[in-house]
Amino acid sequence: MNESGRKKAGKSFPAFFAVLKEELSGLLDVFLPCACCLCGSPLPDSSHPRLCLACMEQIPWIKGPRCLCCALPFTDFGGEDHVCGACLQSPPPFHRVTTLGIYDGLMRQAIHQFKYNGNIHLATAFGHLLADALTTEEPSSRFDLLVPVPLHRNRLRSRTYNQSLLVAQALASRWKIPIHSRLLRRQLPTKPQQGLSLSERLRNLSGAFASSFPLQGEDVLLIDDVMTTGATVSECTSALLAAGAGRVEIAVLARARRTG
Repeated sequence: MNESGRKKAGKSFPAFFAVLKEELSGLLDVFLPCACCLCGSPLPDSSHPRLCLACMEQIPWIKGPRCLCCALPFTDFGGEDHVCGACLQSPPPFHRVTTLGIYDGLMRQAIHQFKYNGNIHLATAFGHLLADALTTEEPSSRFDLLVPVPLHRNRLRSRTYNQSLLVAQALASRWKIPIHSRLLRRQLPTKPQQGLSLSERLRNLSGAFASSFPLQGEDVLLIDDVMTTGATVSECTSALLAAGAGRVEIAVLARARRTG
């Protein structure tokens, strides 16, 4: 194989490996009883979401008021949803955020299993739960494109799959809305965001994302796993708007409480 062929094979292998694992998982579902993706408890059927009732009850859903823009959960459980002070002072580029729960407890453990331990079964469960959270309006009339937050090629090569893309695929299979997984590209490798302040995260991500081709006013649903300060989705949104997107909404599995 020549150098060009090796490069193409290297680029395609991670995606192929993730698809292969998903296909093999589907075959196992045919021959083995359906079980909870987290604890392994038997489920009565293969309906979605594929989490047992006990695990669903342990997930820290956001039940109290939250920010209407960034979905930040407020510590006061009384009152109504409203825009938080940070979004009033510095409005983010995205329209609003939809999230399932707080990044804590079993939700944090589940995302770590999904993101780092290869438990890709959770993509289907998370995708269907996120779809339910987003269906207050007809999704097909709200969004033209689904766009996952991309990984840099070095991280994708080591992880072999992009967890945000897998969730986007679960949403697309339910809604029949196209995914553009290569619309955004992560052109700069960045150090992990954990432990960085908002200003440090913004500096770390400055210029990290770019659009691969122009848009013509499409409304985009941008998908990621966890939102902490919002630096990543803000940078991605800015790149999409610069490319010509009409409006960008965010869907994440979990929202971390703002720490600084």
